[in-house]
Amino acid sequence: MTDREVERLSEVARERGLRVCVVESLTSGRLANTIGAGEGAGEWFAGGIVAYFTDIKERILGLTPGTDPVSAACAEQLAEGARELFDADLCVSTTGVGGPGPEGGHPAGTVYVGWASNDGVGHRMLALEGDPQDILDETVATATRLLAFHAEGLHPAGPRRTGTASSPD
Repeated sequence: MTDREVERLSEVARERGLRVCVVESLTSGRLANTIGAGEGAGEWFAGGIVAYFTDIKERILGLTPGTDPVSAACAEQLAEGARELFDADLCVSTTGVGGPGPEGGHPAGTVYVGWASNDGVGHRMLALEGDPQDILDETVATATRLLAFHAEGLHPAGPRRTGTASSPD
């Protein structure tokens, strides 16, 4: 299912001239790897950030100090911060507890996937079961589906960017 979603995302992003990015605090680059494999990614995938440390999230992505790192607020703020940083039309974030045990008072499998677009921000809370591999796989699949879904509803913001996308590919 994820391959089909990436294909759909890359098609929509290329047709509409969208710029897409990701920020990961749970999936350790797996989401960027999945999205970056999309056709023509050098034309529409601005990139991704993997940030586990709270001070990095605060300084680079604008996370409000004191925000629970496993929360809807965190997921939304990370997505919006990265969207602004990359000057993107759409960003998805991942944060949560991959397991195998609880962390910070949250059980393993508590995951938030946030998104930010020109139209606003939101999140989806997941209560996943399984081993850490299962939790990460389902998180990446959900984030990919959300990117494809939200991309279909977007049109580029227009000529706000000073340059064009460039890629060494």
